[in-house]
Amino acid sequence: MAEPVVSIALDTIRDLLVGELKFYFGIKSQVEEIQRELQRMRSFLKDADSKQETDDRVHNWVAEVREAAYDIEDNLLIFVTVKISTRNSRNLFRKLGFLFREIITTYSVGSKISDIRSKISGLTTSLQTYGINPISDQGEVSDSKISRVWDLRRSYSHVVEDDFVGLQDDIKLLVSHLIDEYKDPVVSIYGMGGLGKTTIARKLYSHRDVRRHFDGYAWTCVSQQWDKKDILQGILIKLIPEKRYEIIDMRDEELVKQLHDVQLKKKCLVVLDDIWSIQAWETLKPAFPNTRTGAGSKILLTSRNREVVFYVNPSGYHYEPRFLSNEESWELLEKKAFPRREDGSAAFPLFGTTVLCSPDGTPPVDWALSAADSAAKFRVDEDMMKLGKDMVGRCCGLPLAILVLGGLLVTRHTLRDWQIVYDNINWYLAKGRGHGQQPQAVTEVLAFSYYDLPFQFKQCFLYLANFPEDFEIEAEKLYQLWLAEGIISQEDKAKEETMMDVAERYLAELAQRCMVQVSVKETAGGFKNCRLHDLMRDLCISKAKAENFTKILDFRREKKSLDSYSSSNTTRRISVYLDPNDMHRTMTCSENHHIRSAFFYANDCSEKYLQKMKSHIGSFKLLRVLLIQGYHYADELPKAIGSLIHLRYLGLSYSQFKKLPTALGKLIYLQTLYLEVGTLLEIPNVLWKMKRLKHLYLPGDFRTQDGKKLRLDGLSELETLVNFNTSLCDVKDLDGLTNLRKLRAAIKDKLDDLPNIIKYISFTQNHLRRSSLFISCPKFCSDEELNLLRTLLGCHRLYKLSIRARIGKLPEHYHFSSTIAKIAFSASALDEDPMTILEKLPKLSSLSLYDSTYVGEDMTCLDNGFPQLLYLKLWGLSNLKRWRIDKGAMPKLTRLVIANCEKMEMIPDGIKFVTTLQKLNVRMMSDDFKDRLRAGDDDEGEDYYKVRHVAQIKID
Repeated sequence: MAEPVVSIALDTIRDLLVGELKFYFGIKSQVEEIQRELQRMRSFLKDADSKQETDDRVHNWVAEVREAAYDIEDNLLIFVTVKISTRNSRNLFRKLGFLFREIITTYSVGSKISDIRSKISGLTTSLQTYGINPISDQGEVSDSKISRVWDLRRSYSHVVEDDFVGLQDDIKLLVSHLIDEYKDPVVSIYGMGGLGKTTIARKLYSHRDVRRHFDGYAWTCVSQQWDKKDILQGILIKLIPEKRYEIIDMRDEELVKQLHDVQLKKKCLVVLDDIWSIQAWETLKPAFPNTRTGAGSKILLTSRNREVVFYVNPSGYHYEPRFLSNEESWELLEKKAFPRREDGSAAFPLFGTTVLCSPDGTPPVDWALSAADSAAKFRVDEDMMKLGKDMVGRCCGLPLAILVLGGLLVTRHTLRDWQIVYDNINWYLAKGRGHGQQPQAVTEVLAFSYYDLPFQFKQCFLYLANFPEDFEIEAEKLYQLWLAEGIISQEDKAKEETMMDVAERYLAELAQRCMVQVSVKETAGGFKNCRLHDLMRDLCISKAKAENFTKILDFRREKKSLDSYSSSNTTRRISVYLDPNDMHRTMTCSENHHIRSAFFYANDCSEKYLQKMKSHIGSFKLLRVLLIQGYHYADELPKAIGSLIHLRYLGLSYSQFKKLPTALGKLIYLQTLYLEVGTLLEIPNVLWKMKRLKHLYLPGDFRTQDGKKLRLDGLSELETLVNFNTSLCDVKDLDGLTNLRKLRAAIKDKLDDLPNIIKYISFTQNHLRRSSLFISCPKFCSDEELNLLRTLLGCHRLYKLSIRARIGKLPEHYHFSSTIAKIAFSASALDEDPMTILEKLPKLSSLSLYDSTYVGEDMTCLDNGFPQLLYLKLWGLSNLKRWRIDKGAMPKLTRLVIANCEKMEMIPDGIKFVTTLQKLNVRMMSDDFKDRLRAGDDDEGEDYYKVRHVAQIKID
């Protein structure tokens, strides 16, 4: 995976040749020659990337190219670091010292660049030796390892998995779609590797009702290494076996026409299993009728790529298998680990029914004893049951992992055997090879998705190894981290896009391929966060280690210091998990100039730990990304942060720093500054110096060191500004933020700055896409204030509005912009029912009414009201007694919160018509109200029938 590294190095070289290196002719000419050499090498690297998994020589060659690209970038940035230090020094003697150092560094870097140039020339010469070609000249790969992998990937229709658990209802639904001739001609199953797509397809293919319905059946495994003619011939021979010899002699175009015509003449089911690409479908597509007329033939398609199944038939039926529950997982493990004899009895005793082993841990002499005899002689081993359930939990509901585990345990009958598997569960799942199972491990199956990734997305996937297990990764933060490291290509950027838009497309690619699990912003669109399935994370970490991409140091488990991390290790990224219970180990580390990203997960570590890290932080001279998460009771961020001039991303999330150093202003290349800490933060008034800053997340509560408003003027490249408080920032600075896309602002106490905020939001010449505004003031009651409110509500870029103030009268619905999606009112003291106005807003998706926002006793939601509302919260409406919901109101509502509405008599009868409701949370309500909602087998509350359809009801 050297191509992305070479691309990043070339971007760095290009920028430096334009800027810092243009006058340094001794270095410039050598750098330009290396630039040309790397550019020539790029086209070969794409071919090498596809071959390195099956050829160790190519793998080593790619690693050498990657390290050479890193080395050239390292040396150039070291030179720039010294040059900038000289330029920024104001003390004469220090400046002379820096000049002398610059001369020495220039000579040293020039010498190293010459050596790197020779190395790259040698690597280029060896291209032909390894059979590496430009990507446009890439031929077929016939390597035996590829053939072996293809054999392992191939699926067969006759191999039906008997050990099938948990999805019987899903099978019935899929069968109904297949045999209903009026439904879509394509049924698609998609999801991550190991989820059971092929197993489900086999169940459908052999299902009694399906076999009765169709006249012809054909199964083919497309996979990554597919051949059009082989696939078409295979399908045709199964549909019309009597013409086998004619089919073998047909040309491609004859095969396409024959297959097309057969499906029109008789009712056929064709299974295209494991199709990976749109290109494969486009090649096969002419052979399948594109009309529902005819004999009623259907296609059953499976794929790991969501984009493929939606491309084949956007309006078809798309099914993604779910992960198994804990109970289903245990049931599947029992079936696999304890296979049954032909007579239906267990070959080995099952937990809880008979006995697994004798008290001393040795297996019984005669496994064929009856259950009664076994029970008389042996006891149930609860320790083994506990180990088994813990291990099956590690599989996280992935059927493949459970089957692999079952294959491992089927020949192990003692507590000691199971303990060994338990202690090495990750290794066993990675290696597989259980009794009677295919020699294919879980990670090997999942790895096919990684191998199939285009090269530009592999680094994006490996970057996820830097995050903790079960961590919800904020999508926006992830984009900024990718951009800080330069792994998002400028070449993929369209004219009106930002690089954040490109990064979102990269994440979408990983999500389409079912390699990451994403949650979508239901109201705003785009991704909210993402995470890795535990076993996919294991793959990610394994590949990151193999590619020397990142190193994980977990001091919670590994009892060694950072000193053991040698400078000879060229890993460019580290993720450090600190142990708050061990403050005595050394945190210093020397000569870490090659590190690009450092993630420190402090987990509630105190200031003492931070003090030990000061020299450690300053040693990362080429650091681009620094994330410090979870530091509590910390005073000031170390001043050494100012020496990290190449820093692009600085994040202090979930920490409690109290003060930032003035040296922060030296970070002239910084792109993202994440300061949403949990304490009052003192900020030096130097942020305006960061001319390249694109994303600024201010803390919710802060003050400046000089007592003046925080200057943000001149940040013309800023795209994201969060927690802009008009009490602490000058609203006039917004006029200079011409590139801003996202604004989250707050106005407190006075409305003097509101006109300027409205002016900025309404200005059509800026690039603002979405704005959120929080207003806290005494009142909106006078004519002037209400006019100001109407003007604000009409702003077409206003996405979210929160107001804590008394409002004399809520403006009519036509004063509200159609773009408003989220509204929260607090202490508004409205006399008239606000629902009559708010329910007419076409895009309102979230509504929260707090603290006597409405002081009336009756509230009504009419038919067709709130057409897009997903979330509704009623909290502290102390006078509300009766709430009516008409049938047809809130047709998309998924979550409802009712809290502290002490006089509300009952939940509305009309809630039973809101069939989309998934979560109901009732808090701090009267006992009578809660009793009416209670659920019980014999004694249900009188209102329970209204909410019986709600999947999750929580009453506090």
